[in-house]
Amino acid sequence: MRWFNGSSFIGLILLIILQVAVAQQTCTTPDQKSGRCILLRSCDSLFTLIKKQPLLPEDRTLLSRSQCGWSVQDNHPLVCCSDPIDTPIRVQASLLPSPGVCGIQTSDRIVGGINTKIDEFPWLALLKYAKPNNIFGFHCGGVLINDRYVLTASHCVNGKDIPPTWNLAEVRLGEWDTSTDDDCDGFGVDTDCSPPPVDVIIVKKTPHPEYNPQSLEQYNDIALLRLEQRISYTDFVKPICLPRSSELLDKSSVGLKLQVAGWGRTATARFSNVKQKVGVDGVELARCNEVYRQEQVVLRENQLCAGGVAGKDSCQGDSGGPLMGVTTAGSKSPYWYLVGLVSFGPTPCGQQGWPGVYTNVVKYVSWIESNLVE
Repeated sequence: MRWFNGSSFIGLILLIILQVAVAQQTCTTPDQKSGRCILLRSCDSLFTLIKKQPLLPEDRTLLSRSQCGWSVQDNHPLVCCSDPIDTPIRVQASLLPSPGVCGIQTSDRIVGGINTKIDEFPWLALLKYAKPNNIFGFHCGGVLINDRYVLTASHCVNGKDIPPTWNLAEVRLGEWDTSTDDDCDGFGVDTDCSPPPVDVIIVKKTPHPEYNPQSLEQYNDIALLRLEQRISYTDFVKPICLPRSSELLDKSSVGLKLQVAGWGRTATARFSNVKQKVGVDGVELARCNEVYRQEQVVLRENQLCAGGVAGKDSCQGDSGGPLMGVTTAGSKSPYWYLVGLVSFGPTPCGQQGWPGVYTNVVKYVSWIESNLVE
């Protein structure tokens, strides 16, 4: 059979067939069965395992031994799958929005100062905890990644410091100033007001199965929150993009000019009523480790560091809140993407030479996508 006869159309078909062939090459499973090297989400028997809560050690070992490579197209894991050849292959489009839908904010003002503008970072979320005596409080942050899910730190879901009498109940979106019912920014004709924030019930919490609440290092400090209902996007409620393009998957955060935002501790108050932001620079992990080894903490590649300048730290954002960057990767226009999630840092925060530690989101994109449900 001739694959090329001068037609560009035939050439395109060849490219598609070759991509499918690479993704379905023959292989041998850990139990010595013949299989196909395909996307994890396309192998029913193994994809079912990864959704088990908790993931058993023997299942984790099987998944690890079954891996046979990575998809070049989207950097997702390939596994050796022995499911019958006539088993339908699940071809699922990503449930994450693309640049142009995600990572876009209405505000075109110069980024600077402490308080954000009312429509800056519309993907920020507040996590609302129900406490005894019908009391509620906001004690962590998060970030909207599509119309049904918020991403946060695992220590905000099952951390050792969460009192057993607290229940993470809702997510608040579209908030700016927690002290007012009606938020407005500016003066006179330049006044910009937002609609009331939206409180949405959390129906499922998915902390990373390998997160250990007792660990000093806080590896795998990431969790997904599924909302009770779909969220309608507005100028004040939008998702942020995840680093899914090949350029962002390979991009280092070292030296990048990044932003942290939230309602956390400030220099003068325990919490800020108004959404705040602070600029931080990405720091080499090796340099960060030199500092944190003093506290018997060893950081890994699934973590990253930023900041370390006196008075500028993620202490000004909530735990679980976003570390963000701007890019044009895969798009004609700039957009914001999620670099990290606030995990931990020095006490007191904002110390010279002590960067904040963040969950390195690029290392968890596959895990995130595998846990999203329509």
